[in-house]
Amino acid sequence: MDIKKIHENPPYGMIAILFIGAFAALLNNTLLNIALPTIMTEFSVSPSKVQWVTTSYMLVNGILIPASAFFIQRFTNRSIFLWAMGLFTLGTLVSMIAPSFLVLIVGRMLQASGSGLMMPLLMNVILIAFPVERRGTAMGIFGLVMFVAPAIGPTLSGWIIEHYSWRTLFAIILPFGISAFVYAAFRLKNITPNREIKLDIISIILSSVGFGGLLYGFSSVADSGWKSFHVYGTIIIGSISLIIFVIHQMKLKEPMLDFRIYKYPMFALSSVISVTISASMFSGMLLTPLYIQTVREISPFHSGILMLPGAILMGIMSPITGRLFDKFGARTLAITGLTILTVCTYMLSDLTMEDSYFYLMALYTIRMFGMSLVMMPVMTNGLNELPMRANPHGTAMNNTLQQVSGAIGSAIILTIMTVRSNNAGIELSQEVASGELITKYSIEHLALLEGINFSFLISTIFAVVALILALFIKRPVVPSQEVTLEKA
Repeated sequence: MDIKKIHENPPYGMIAILFIGAFAALLNNTLLNIALPTIMTEFSVSPSKVQWVTTSYMLVNGILIPASAFFIQRFTNRSIFLWAMGLFTLGTLVSMIAPSFLVLIVGRMLQASGSGLMMPLLMNVILIAFPVERRGTAMGIFGLVMFVAPAIGPTLSGWIIEHYSWRTLFAIILPFGISAFVYAAFRLKNITPNREIKLDIISIILSSVGFGGLLYGFSSVADSGWKSFHVYGTIIIGSISLIIFVIHQMKLKEPMLDFRIYKYPMFALSSVISVTISASMFSGMLLTPLYIQTVREISPFHSGILMLPGAILMGIMSPITGRLFDKFGARTLAITGLTILTVCTYMLSDLTMEDSYFYLMALYTIRMFGMSLVMMPVMTNGLNELPMRANPHGTAMNNTLQQVSGAIGSAIILTIMTVRSNNAGIELSQEVASGELITKYSIEHLALLEGINFSFLISTIFAVVALILALFIKRPVVPSQEVTLEKA
């Protein structure tokens, strides 16, 4: 298949199918968070057990995403999507009708086994279907799916849980999965190049233990604390496995995940900036609802409504940002966006018990506007430097780093918040006992507020580091691309 013909007439219909599948997978990822207490009650399980509804999904994703580079190179985009969408849809159906908690977990793992391949596949198809000078616009549309679907999940979920059963959450997703699968079965074509490569079993084992261990360990910190063996034990095992995995990949002629792509400076820089931004971004997604719901005691539904304008604005801005990227490049957008992000995050480090609902909504929305100018341009700028044969590895690496940095960033932010809150609680109790402090608010709420503010301050430092790194962004030298693609 001639790559020039693909660039002249991109397969918009095929990409639309992939967008629907990716949207369903990402929306599903955040829908269940608010439903966990309801699921816990129905199946009579403990809080630690009900967390496996999200943990099992995350772990399967973390195992499959690093391996996606192999699958994308070995199999056609049509067969990968049909398998992925089929497993995701089957998992959605199983979860919806689950008669027991164990069956629900099985359904979630089936969902994750499909969704884990969806995002890397979509990104890789976009990189092939569009020339470098038009990728920004295409990736902007991709950003619409990547950021808006998870953002509207909590709001939609909050409304549904108040009026319907938690099973309705899966019933909403199911039609998307079925329609995407049926349409793809008849209309999806192959445009990705394929090669006869073998899967290295050692790589799969090391990758699964490494990334799975890190994700599980850091995600368990909030519930179990750093002193728990299954937290630090899995982090240590995961780290050692990951080091061995990287060394092993460097020795292979056909690595499962090629770390040699970091010899391209703009891709390496984009990875570092993306990881730093993720730490700051996840702090906002984690701390803002905590402040609104726990400190200010605003309902989960109204908490979701507060965050909705930010999600809508990101959706509006994603295609616009893509066009701006094609015209001006990533550096200008990243510096502008990170400046906004830094200022807004710093303002969030000075929250009080009296801040108005609409002030918080405005601040969060502006922060999301800044974020919309950063993530996709930085990521696309790095991917543009890679030769076409390295695209599967680049997309797999980016998606893997997002998963891991999100888990690590959340764990660090939660730990900082907890330590600061505990210390503040002791100090406030002493002041109240001595008569130095008279307040109408509970000490617990004031202490948690202090912890949240301090965590946002640390998050501001992450944003400043990313801003400094953005000063070194350049338009990459576009690699010479292969003229034709092998047809499977």
